[in-house]
Amino acid sequence: MNSQSQVESTLKEILEVVKPLHEDWVTRFKIINELREVVQSIENLRGATVEPFGSFVSNLFSRWGDLDISIEVSFGQCVSSAGKKRKQTLLGELLRALRKQGGWSRLKFIPSARVPILKIVSKWQNISCDISIDNIQGEIKSKFLFWLNEIDGRFRDMVLLVKEWAKANGINNPKTGTFNSYSLSLLVIFHFQTCVPPILPPLKDIYPTNVVDDLTGAKVDAERHIAQVCSSNIARFKSSTSRIVNRSSLSELFISFIAKFSEINLKASELGICTFTGQWEYIANNTRWLPRTYAIFIEDPFEQPENSARAVGQKQLVKIAEVFETTRCILISANITRNTLLPTLVGPQTSRFLIKKHPTVYPNSNYRYYRNTPPQAHRVVQSPLQTQYHLWQPQYKNSRPSTSQMQHQGPRMVPSTPKPQSQFARMRVPNGPRLPNHQFQKPNPSVPQDQVQVQVQPQIQRPRTEGYNVKFGTRGPHQVQHNQGQMWRPKYDK
Repeated sequence: MNSQSQVESTLKEILEVVKPLHEDWVTRFKIINELREVVQSIENLRGATVEPFGSFVSNLFSRWGDLDISIEVSFGQCVSSAGKKRKQTLLGELLRALRKQGGWSRLKFIPSARVPILKIVSKWQNISCDISIDNIQGEIKSKFLFWLNEIDGRFRDMVLLVKEWAKANGINNPKTGTFNSYSLSLLVIFHFQTCVPPILPPLKDIYPTNVVDDLTGAKVDAERHIAQVCSSNIARFKSSTSRIVNRSSLSELFISFIAKFSEINLKASELGICTFTGQWEYIANNTRWLPRTYAIFIEDPFEQPENSARAVGQKQLVKIAEVFETTRCILISANITRNTLLPTLVGPQTSRFLIKKHPTVYPNSNYRYYRNTPPQAHRVVQSPLQTQYHLWQPQYKNSRPSTSQMQHQGPRMVPSTPKPQSQFARMRVPNGPRLPNHQFQKPNPSVPQDQVQVQVQPQIQRPRTEGYNVKFGTRGPHQVQHNQGQMWRPKYDK
């Protein structure tokens, strides 16, 4: 096996382990439901909704990924947000309620953060949760990242691999002056925009203005407008007959990603990373970035001109560049083996779940095996959230993409339209039974999984008349049909 084939097989093996399984989805929904009950017990939060966002919504989380939660207390129809002092007060009340209830550990309130946050750890799989108030910007950013999966499924695979590699090498922790996970996702987007041929377009071709500037007025109208623009532009990009399809393997993309940023500390002194334009930008020529006071500038394309990597320090940037360069040398070495790759690409937590093909790599580890999910490289990914909340799926009319265009898109996976007479909001989790939103049944070891009968708790479903049944479309031959209804907006609290 040559070096590149070894890298390819190792990366796919890692993906089999880090991708979430059925129980990982169920556990996170269980945590969300428990938080909902606590929120409803607080007088000042009654009527508020509990909304997930971050990697869970964008379907970019690993089995051990954190869970980001936004508590929406804006009860009106207009986009609004509680003031910082109000957010601090509400999170303080939630902290006291969680302590009183029990079952949560490592509760830490950070009121002085740019966005006040309450950090907790759930008793379920020890999943860390970051709770904020009215984080509508975080919610819309998460949806954008999910939509990029619709263009090419390799985006999700790369983000999962890059985040695992960064954690293993100590450069995925803003508390220590390195990258946060959002910045790493933006680096992957930038790499997909600048590789040859490009896999992703400049984000301005998906949404031409600053997203947060358009989050005004009626919330339903604002979200519907953003969804319509994005869906039509993504469909236009995918169906373009002039686009050259990038057929690079996962290993080729990963190796070129590492090489591209191996001297990032030198480039960062003059250049900023701009996924909105899809290119390096000279900081001195970009007036919205001045005055420059950061070690590296990775612009937030949805909240310009904010720097998503503002926590990175100069000394840590040197360390980050060294990690990139060291990894590059290992990946291109002639006699590369699985044993030499794994310590560089994964951390101890992930290594315990890898298939024990070579016992000498981790001789003291106690392996616990989980059923592995087959690798899904190059496929468009559909998460349970997509089915549950009826995310739009572009359909092509009067035009059919060529075979080469569909090579890295995989099969069309459009959620089935719920029957009108159904009284229950339901979801489907991969490789598992149908589950209701708020009722989970404990598994019975004596009953085969495929024979489990899920007890559904009746739930009255409100008619969604405020812009939920929207048909997205574009003028001309390439049209988008939104069979399922709307730009999704998760609501656990009906």
